[in-house]
Amino acid sequence: TFPPAGGTGGRVEVPRSVTAVLGQDVVLPCRYRAQEQEQVVQVTWLKRGPGTVPTEVAVLNPQHGDHVQEPFAGRVLRHGHGALEDGGIVLRN
Repeated sequence: TFPPAGGTGGRVEVPRSVTAVLGQDVVLPCRYRAQEQEQVVQVTWLKRGPGTVPTEVAVLNPQHGDHVQEPFAGRVLRHGHGALEDGGIVLRN
């Protein structure tokens, strides 16, 4: 997403932390509060760990479809439907 010329962009809203229960699904929310004339065209989720290079988990793209990288296939699903302003994902089990 690119902000309109001369304007400021929207903002990403994510919780500071998310609690998960072993063996249950958990939602990792991510919402983008777009400014006028902005449109989210793609959301990319990365897994980061201390001292490691970030690993791509999933790419959400309404035009080309959602793609989950092989190590996470079947365990990561898009949470929302429709516009990507809701770019949350579900981690299964």
